[in-house]
Amino acid sequence: MTLEQLRIFVAVAEKQHVTQAARELNLTQSATSAAIASLEERYDIKLFDRIGRGIVLTHTGRTFLSEARAVLARARSAEQTLRDITALKGGKVVVAASQTVANYWLPPRLQAFQAAHPGIDVTVRIANTERVANDVREGLADIGFIEGDIDDAALSARRIDGDALVVVIGPRHPFAKHRKLPADWLTQTPWILREPGSGTRDMFERALKKRGLRLSDLAVQLELASNEAIRTAVESGLCATALSDLVVEKSLKANTLVQIDTELAKRSFYVLRHKERHISKAETALLAVATAKPG
Repeated sequence: MTLEQLRIFVAVAEKQHVTQAARELNLTQSATSAAIASLEERYDIKLFDRIGRGIVLTHTGRTFLSEARAVLARARSAEQTLRDITALKGGKVVVAASQTVANYWLPPRLQAFQAAHPGIDVTVRIANTERVANDVREGLADIGFIEGDIDDAALSARRIDGDALVVVIGPRHPFAKHRKLPADWLTQTPWILREPGSGTRDMFERALKKRGLRLSDLAVQLELASNEAIRTAVESGLCATALSDLVVEKSLKANTLVQIDTELAKRSFYVLRHKERHISKAETALLAVATAKPG
């Protein structure tokens, strides 16, 4: 059974006339009759009774008519959905983003995209960099945004922006009143850090290595999977932390955090895509908005 056969059946049923239905469908009378005959023969049923020169639906035909109309309506709806997606009036994009990107860099860009394309549904999955890469690789997300490098042969990574890693402490920390930090200050304070697997943690460990230190040289009191939790803990305590300048910007302005060192390092933000998966028009449009330069 094909949609074309259903379309012909409905037209004949509504016109109760094969010739008129054929004319409306721009088909020959023989092609129209053959479509009805094919349905009846395949399912061993009678859809129409031939009475004189006219035709009328049988009981089976009347029952089938409502189902045929429903199927055609669903087909029209499906076709319209594809047209809407093509015209960026509908569709869905699943985005995975690491915490710093998701909470600080991405929101205004998503708002700009939704303002331009309100019919497209965007779902955001927030995880650390390692998890984001896995989601894109496994097809759980269409696009990934991460901070830091990722080495995965299945994924393409394109640089789109960046931030800087800075060390901050709370105003009660002893270093907050020091005009000059001791040379070994990194090992003379307790730390609260992001969890292993996060881009921030990886960046901090690389910065330590450049200074001839390992993480085991530091007094790490706590590891948390939330930038906000770390920031709050450091603001009110005596520990130091290393976070993105995007994360601590407002706290520095409010004097609830103090930056005690120049930038430890700079890093890039990347957009991830699976190399072998098709990119939809909605994804292309979202990437265009997200990577557009301000102004």
